[in-house]
Amino acid sequence: MENVIESAEVAAEESLQQMYSCIRNRRHFKLEAGAGAGKTFSLVKGLQLIIDEQGIDLAKRFQRVACITYTNVATEEINTRIDSNPVVFASTIHGFCWSLIQDHQLFLWESLSTINSKWEEMINEIEFDEKRKILYSTGRRRLTDTEAYLSHDDILPLMVLLLSKEKFRRNLVSKYPIIFIDEYQDTHKEFAEALVEYFVASEAGTSIPLLGFFGDSWQKIYRIGVGSLTHPNLTEIRKHANFRSASKIVETLNKIRPELPQVARGDADLGSVSIYHTNSWRGDRQNSGHWKGDLFPNDSHDALVLAKQRLTEVGWNFSSETSRILMLTHKVMASEQGYETLVNAFSNSDSLFNLENNHISYLVNTLLPALGSFEEGLYGKMFLALGTNAPKIQKATDKVVWKANFDALSELKEEGSIGEVLAHLKTMSPSILPDKISTLEDRLDMSESDEISQNRSLNELQKLRDVPFKELIAFDKFIKNHTPFSTKHGVKGAEFDNVLVVLGRGWNLYNWDQLFTWLYTTCPENKIDALERNRNLFYVACSRPKHHLTVLITQHLSNESLALLNQWFGHETIQSLY
Repeated sequence: MENVIESAEVAAEESLQQMYSCIRNRRHFKLEAGAGAGKTFSLVKGLQLIIDEQGIDLAKRFQRVACITYTNVATEEINTRIDSNPVVFASTIHGFCWSLIQDHQLFLWESLSTINSKWEEMINEIEFDEKRKILYSTGRRRLTDTEAYLSHDDILPLMVLLLSKEKFRRNLVSKYPIIFIDEYQDTHKEFAEALVEYFVASEAGTSIPLLGFFGDSWQKIYRIGVGSLTHPNLTEIRKHANFRSASKIVETLNKIRPELPQVARGDADLGSVSIYHTNSWRGDRQNSGHWKGDLFPNDSHDALVLAKQRLTEVGWNFSSETSRILMLTHKVMASEQGYETLVNAFSNSDSLFNLENNHISYLVNTLLPALGSFEEGLYGKMFLALGTNAPKIQKATDKVVWKANFDALSELKEEGSIGEVLAHLKTMSPSILPDKISTLEDRLDMSESDEISQNRSLNELQKLRDVPFKELIAFDKFIKNHTPFSTKHGVKGAEFDNVLVVLGRGWNLYNWDQLFTWLYTTCPENKIDALERNRNLFYVACSRPKHHLTVLITQHLSNESLALLNQWFGHETIQSLY
């Protein structure tokens, strides 16, 4: 910062005035808002300015402001804050793009085979190359005799192709003369670059939309995102505010990221930062693959228990929602919480944690709530949980039968496997299994071993059957926030009073000792992407707490790593756990 800014409040006001100037003068801008800066607040203030000063004129021209978000939750939050003003069209990036491209049916059909090899193979296999109606609803890619269903991954490449057409761009700006992009750093790289190429770099004046990008390049934690975004025509507004964290945490974040220094709130408390390392551990360490240098699982668990004990002694409460443990990979988390076999059943853990798998979705969202209500004697609530699949009780014997079935399920829940629970559900009459799950179960039962091994869905279902049902219960507690743990997927945007960040190995994408060593010395040119990915996740994790931050590192650290941590956190805050 060229000038000393007294508080986060002053910094925020300065950035708002810069943004207002860009909007009024139709200058493209990027608001770079670090952790805790209040990015969404700035975005909403920008929308409110447009509503107040341009809303009537936009409505008369049947035009709207587009606000592109990354998630449905973000869309709902923005709509709530602006009272769902009709001048603003807030939508996810996929919803926004589909609304613009869906009428270009012939172009979409002719372009499908060019966007990826899967569509090319599917189209080449059909006998007659007749045009299909292009649809997008479930997000699953498939081809029928009359329709072609797009997946989420197809929407943005098709949008990029259409953006190259001048007529399409004219139609876009006639509808949306102003476009805000939330979480720009996570925006599909080719889509973001197309916006810059066709609009930001253009000198066409009012024939292009005004673009406003909101986000933080250091909070890109998904690999597909554009990350940093720069252009001479893009005014960069830096928001030097942190409304979340205590002064000590903000001070540490500024050392980690000196390019965007922040100031804390005027009434922020002092807070604390600390690090526990395990370099003095005298036992063995793992020595293979992406676990190299880390403690063995049981020893890592003991280290976590010891760290929690020491923090509890100084006032942390891990049994409440005030303290959070951030473990930055799903597999490490699963091992710590008792559902490791469940995670290992899936080739892509996102389908598990996002409840995209039909079996997991049914078991977690329907069966477990129904069983819980049954065991509490809340039978009305149980039938409500089962929904349309609830058994019909028409006579006394029906009640005896379903009670016996649910008694058996309660026993299997404690001692059986997921496969045994599913097998029992299939014997129940009438069935409470949804048709789509029954169909998959029947298909697996009738499949040969070769077919199962070659089909990802069937292979995952086969592995799922062997998972102890207790692991599903542990998983259910985690995703419903009944534990003090989180992973990187639940980190960004969240905040807690106190945060214990646990850094170890277990994923080939992240190596913390390597990150710290590179940052202290020099990073090889071909490893810059890996460095930024590791650095961003570390920054995001360390910026979550309001009051107290502790980092536990179970991986062995080099002298260079310790030297860097001394610079960032201060020598007096770094302790050996043993």
